[in-house]
Amino acid sequence: MNALKKYVSEFIGTLVLVLFACGTAAVLGCDGSKPDAAYVMTALAFGLVIVAMAYSIGNVSGCHINPAVSIAMLVSGRMSLKDFIGYVIAQFLGATAGATILMGILGSNESLGQNALYDGSALKSLIIEIILTFVFVIAILGVTDKIENSSVAGLVIGLTLTLVHLFGIHFTGTSVNPARSFGPAIFVGGDALSSLWVFIVAPLIGGVLAALVYMFIAGKKKD
Repeated sequence: MNALKKYVSEFIGTLVLVLFACGTAAVLGCDGSKPDAAYVMTALAFGLVIVAMAYSIGNVSGCHINPAVSIAMLVSGRMSLKDFIGYVIAQFLGATAGATILMGILGSNESLGQNALYDGSALKSLIIEIILTFVFVIAILGVTDKIENSSVAGLVIGLTLTLVHLFGIHFTGTSVNPARSFGPAIFVGGDALSSLWVFIVAPLIGGVLAALVYMFIAGKKKD
């Protein structure tokens, strides 16, 4: 039952992320071409959703709502393989549900906050997304490593996600989250769907790298 509660929490959190954050990008027409109000508000929306969810479901599941975060927790020994699988399934289902609701509200699948390749290049987009995810996930690993940070962890993580969006929206729309990219892409189709693999592979690589680097530097510090 406790495992089920965690998975339901991850489903809800990822649904809210896609519905509200991707929804903000879609409603405001944020395409990343210029740093206007829509650009900033979209970045803030992603960060604020994380803050809201961290302080609501964080005490149940840890509020990963992102397979890249979950794989980092798995690699660093903070979660079991069973929970990792359950979390990822719940996250992808939640993202799909969020995109379904968003499409129903908007009445169109033309724009659901989907990601896109930077300059039409899969390689450039992979590199950008790996860097963005690395920064995001290593911040999560660091702030959650000490119990005394628990009261501010949600705020730190939300602000870090805002930061990576402020930088990354111009390039790829910022994924750093395979589930967040999956939900909109399967409904939008076209280029969003054909390039989806980039926004699944890159964040997972970034998450694993963040876990390995953090274990190395934290281990040296403790020594």
